[in-house]
Order: sequence, then C-alpha cells, then structure tokens
Amino acid sequence: MSTFTIFLALIVVVAFLLIVVIMVQNPKGGGLSSSFGGGGTQQLGGVKKTTDFLDKSTWYLATFLLVLILASNIAINRGDSSLESKALDADAPSTQPLATPANTATDAATIKDSVN
Repeated sequence: MSTFTIFLALIVVVAFLLIVVIMVQNPKGGGLSSSFGGGGTQQLGGVKKTTDFLDKSTWYLATFLLVLILASNIAINRGDSSLESKALDADAPSTQPLATPANTATDAATIKDSVN
C-alpha cells in the first residue's frame, strides 16, 4: 500500500466526518445543538457547549483536510520522468517556417479580378 493511498483513504474519511458535522448543525438553531438544551435544562453540556463543540470540530476537520490534501501532493508517484518541458526536447525534429510568396501584390490582384 503506497503512501498516496493512505493519504487518499484519510482524505475520504475526514471529508465524510466533515460532511456529517456540517449536516448536524443548523444555522437557525434547530439542529442537534438545540435538541440537547431544550426547556432550559442542562443536558450533555447545554446548547452553547454543543454549538461550540460542533463549530470547533468543523474548523479542526477542515484544517486537517487541507493539510492532508497538501501532504498528499508530496506522496504522489511521479515516476522516473524528467521534469523538463517536452517543448524543449532536443531530439524533436526542427521545423522550418513557411515561405511567404514573393509576389503578394500580383496574387491579390489576380484574386480580385477572378472574384469580379
């Protein structure tokens, strides 16, 4: 199992957890955080602490996802290919520019006469 495969699996797991944490939240106060503190009772830490936990976990998971994505770039197997541009390949045959016609004024006049 390559390092990139491990990074890819971690990215998928963290992305799934981030989706779950975001979907649990409700911006209008009707999500999981409101069901824990209804009626003024303090259940499971109350509304404020649940909202803080969901908010902090969202930021931590998003930061961790970004770090994993950047770190996976290092682990990508680039093979043994050279990093030089293929446009600068010395083995490629050189091409000559197209020759311009010497008598362009005469050719334009001929084309104009043939159109009329």
